[in-house]
This record gives sequence, C-alpha cells and structure tokens, in this order.
Amino acid sequence: MALAGVVAYMAPASGQADGEATPIFGIKIPPGYRDWKLISVAHEEGNLNDLRAILGNDAAITASREGTLPFPDGTIIARLAWSYAPLEESSKAFGRLQSFVAGPPRNGVQFMVKDSRKYASTGGWGFAQFDDGKPADEAVHNTCFPCHSAAKARDFVFNRYAP
Repeated sequence: MALAGVVAYMAPASGQADGEATPIFGIKIPPGYRDWKLISVAHEEGNLNDLRAILGNDAAITASREGTLPFPDGTIIARLAWSYAPLEESSKAFGRLQSFVAGPPRNGVQFMVKDSRKYASTGGWGFAQFDDGKPADEAVHNTCFPCHSAAKARDFVFNRYAP
C-alpha cells in the first residue's frame, strides 16, 4: 500500500503518466484542462483560418473577469482550435450556407503558463504546443514569444474576457 502511494506521488504533475514536456519551456499538458472555464472564442483568418476556444484555469478566469494585468503567477491559458465546417442544415433553413461549426482539430493545443521568475526572459510566460499529445518541436516554440510580443500591453495575451 505504501509503495502505491509513493508511485502515485511520483507521477508527473501533468496527470500524464509518461507525458513529455515541451522543449525550451518544459511544460506538460495540464490535467483536466478540457474542463476549464471559457474565457473567449475567436475566429482566425488568413493562414490559420480556424475557430478557437480560449480556456483558463481558476487563476486565469479570476484575472480575466477582473481585468487584472499583469496576470498573476499560476495563470494557465489554453487554446483549442478547429477548422470550421459549414452546417449543411443551415442551407436548408436559410436558403444559403450561414452557420459554421467546429470541424477537425487544427494546430494542436497550446498553453501559456505564467511564472514571472521561471520565464522572465519571455515576459513571464512559458509557451507550449502539443500535436496529438506530443510536444511540438523547438522551432515551433521559438515562434511563440515573438508573436505574443505584439500584445505586450495586455501582458502578452491576445484574447479578452467575453462575459
């Protein structure tokens, strides 16, 4: 029984028994992230061309609702994305394609983890992308902070809370 407790204690904090950490930032997929609350939704155009749900852990939700900047350490924001597909039934109802729904997942799942000391060189944020549960390569992770630098005034976070 004691051995079982030790084995359980030694399991990675990510909740993945053998989950890999991302290069550069060392982030693992947070357990239960799919059950986090919704911060906002977005439609990206251009090369990304996807629908997104932005989720947050409790710290992210509280800071987002209160408009707290900078976000506090411990904040984790998740980005899920899907291609969007026309809902054929909308054509029947409206005489044209009008409604679009989430299609296949796109561009993996991404996370921003706030730790102002650990990630001081990237504005206090660690970045992660996982494709099919595996960390994306270092080249992908090298693009995160330069992109988010455009949102420096919002603590490097693009989304806004949607009440």
